[in-house]
Amino acid sequence: MRKTLPGRKIIAIGSLIALLGTATAAPALAVAKPHDEVDKALKTLVQDGVPGAQATVTSASGRTWSEREGVGNVETRTPFPRGSKFRAASVTKTFVAVVVLQLVAEGKVGLDTPVDRYLPGLVRGNGNDGTKITVRQLLQHTSGLYDYVRDLDIDEWRHRGAEPEELVAIGLTHPPLFAPGTSWSYSNTNYIIAGMLIEKLTGRPVTAEIRNRITAPLGLRDTYLPVRGDERLPSPHARGYAPGPVDFTEFDPSAAGASGGLISTGEDLNRFYGALVDGHLLPRAQQAEMRRTVPAPVGLPGAEYGLGIASVPLSCGGRFWGHGGNIVGFANLSGAVPHGRRVNVVVNQNPLPDKASDDLAAAVDTGFCAR
Repeated sequence: MRKTLPGRKIIAIGSLIALLGTATAAPALAVAKPHDEVDKALKTLVQDGVPGAQATVTSASGRTWSEREGVGNVETRTPFPRGSKFRAASVTKTFVAVVVLQLVAEGKVGLDTPVDRYLPGLVRGNGNDGTKITVRQLLQHTSGLYDYVRDLDIDEWRHRGAEPEELVAIGLTHPPLFAPGTSWSYSNTNYIIAGMLIEKLTGRPVTAEIRNRITAPLGLRDTYLPVRGDERLPSPHARGYAPGPVDFTEFDPSAAGASGGLISTGEDLNRFYGALVDGHLLPRAQQAEMRRTVPAPVGLPGAEYGLGIASVPLSCGGRFWGHGGNIVGFANLSGAVPHGRRVNVVVNQNPLPDKASDDLAAAVDTGFCAR
């Protein structure tokens, strides 16, 4: 989130696999292999420069297991905590997109309606024009709006926090990158505006809408969007680091807000993405709209971007649907295969060492493909 921190890279992007009744040597080896391959992938992440890493894998039947490597605290050298809570960053965007699409299903907003219809005068100036940018273009990053994060000095804003209007104003100091709908560029400004849209349409905070529509119905007890001034990260958690290492665990998440402020766990995110891709959060029509993709250069070869969700090819064939999240201190990649596995991998450092960005994607691929 800070242009003076090098190496920032945005990624577009509970139990064992089987509980054996009468255990024998052969089945024990069969269930150990995926664990071993995932653990090896996490070891590579740690060897390439992150303090610690955790992978959480959930089978189609709902059984979850995890592997951990490295440390959660570089001073005490304590292990990466089991079930660690972390800042999920841009994974927030999928939650926000689900809420907007639910509102579309309820007839409260049109995907192809200009943003200015709902938030008159908000997107204006320096060539930016909310009468020409649709809700769909916000959710798909085809609006052309400049990403406010590129101008955000996180040291300055770390304990200050922000209101959404301030963050949008930062983005609007720049002219659009392209005419709406003509290209693709990842912009956190889009989702700050989407959060404001939710609040305007419902009359309730986006935090409440995420809770009432997603986390409470799915039983995601460790997932929430913190409010301005809430700098804590609940226990258990790893410390989050910027390169140095510099401890960046506590900061005001309102500087990320609806674009990336969410706190969650690997198990909760697996449950969320599993429910989403299996069709339990959106009606069929809105599910189809979410999965209408465009090519997206997000650092993952072959990735395409829908509405708040990416489609990423797997080395073993097929694709998973999910999202990555990078915020100072934490990076994660999370997703699910329809009616199949769900995987989350998180590390407690961001910006990442260059090779670790590829390692993170490889660890997720291993979680899906290891047999």
